[in-house]
Amino acid sequence: MSEMASPSPTSPQSVHDFTAKDARGNEVDLSSYKGKELLIINVASQCGLTHSNYTEMRQVYDKYKNKGLEILAFPCNQFAAEEPGSNEQILEFACTRYKADYPVFSKIDVNGKNAAPLYKFLRSSKAGLSGGDITWNFAKFSVDREGNVVGHFAPNTSLLNIEKDILKVLGEP
Repeated sequence: MSEMASPSPTSPQSVHDFTAKDARGNEVDLSSYKGKELLIINVASQCGLTHSNYTEMRQVYDKYKNKGLEILAFPCNQFAAEEPGSNEQILEFACTRYKADYPVFSKIDVNGKNAAPLYKFLRSSKAGLSGGDITWNFAKFSVDREGNVVGHFAPNTSLLNIEKDILKVLGEP
């Protein structure tokens, strides 16, 4: 694994202090998402949760992208090898089959010694897992407009069931 989602030189204080490579190999400074609510989700194309999650990601993104929501999808192959494809194959799958027009990043590890620094930060945040491991594909982290992790949701949690949490972070009634 290459160094993915690297922190800036100083100790990271928010998600905005990281960079990550997108699925096309471009370096993305996550500070470019300042002012947007983020849902950061580790995705997989061959999981039993794939269809429902990708479908709901599309629905929620379509509904709230113009209100300041951005979904960041991070493919991961650490759970039963359910994301075996290349970055190009993953992007093709997400964009063709599920019409994803939110950012899809390069495949990363979310747990272990090679875990992406962004995911180490997410897991250690007060709303995260307090350093615990991600348990499966489609774990969801909610990040406010300032880059603070404000929520963590289990892989089997429907995005439609956390819509009130999304609205709260967006500042919607």
